[in-house]
Amino acid sequence: QKNAQRLADGARRLLMPPVPTQLFLEACSLAVRENADWVPPAGQGALYLRPLLFGSGADLGVKPSSEYTLVIFVSPVGPYFGPGTTGARMQICRDHQRAAVAGVGHIKCVGNYAQCFEAQREAKGDGFSDVVYLDAGGSYIDEAAASNFFCVTPDNVVHTPQLGTILPGVTRDSVVQILRRLTDSDLKLKVGHVSAATALSATEAFLTGTGAGITPIEHLASEEESANFTCPGPVTQMVSKALSDVQLERVPDTLRWLHDPFAEPTRVGDSFMEPTF
Repeated sequence: QKNAQRLADGARRLLMPPVPTQLFLEACSLAVRENADWVPPAGQGALYLRPLLFGSGADLGVKPSSEYTLVIFVSPVGPYFGPGTTGARMQICRDHQRAAVAGVGHIKCVGNYAQCFEAQREAKGDGFSDVVYLDAGGSYIDEAAASNFFCVTPDNVVHTPQLGTILPGVTRDSVVQILRRLTDSDLKLKVGHVSAATALSATEAFLTGTGAGITPIEHLASEEESANFTCPGPVTQMVSKALSDVQLERVPDTLRWLHDPFAEPTRVGDSFMEPTF
């Protein structure tokens, strides 16, 4: 449902017709059922789903399309940063911006990712896995190229950038909810500005995303300084286990995060309505 909501929010921002939630869920479930043989064994990978909504009308001109196509693309995947990866090596990027206030960084717009390729290539050429972007003012961390950012400081505070210009990641939201529900820990969560200095002085850091899952960061560097982290750190291990326990049904799904693609769909009235805009 969160992914359906995010697709609909992005569609509205770009004047595209939002896909009804029930239709989205049924499309994803059908794609999983039809490709079930491609699902890797538990712990060895995942079946990644990439919903695509694009204008496909026979139109010319700078305007919304007269027709749109929804595709659910699936593929088996392994670790996001490649096989054998224990942690990511991230470079703080100062000469490229990922998003800006009043822009489209908060939606999953394809242009947000294509413009990251150059900075990503330069970082990989220097031996890094990917880049961490700062805000348009160059003061605070926004996010990585395709992931949300978390770090833990020595005072047991878990920091993550606030929403607004960055993508509201579903895995990010899951981690935030896990941390907020901790009752037997002295960890505190702080959602807000995260400076590069705060990140570089942290005891551990990790990335979250649909593709990245929860990926520990082993090294973070700017032009002036760098830091090595325990990889994975204890907090990273704790939230990763808490999330995987729900995903693999080792604990009750009290927050109703799981969706069974083989279950009989519960149809609602707007399931296949013609979208209007």
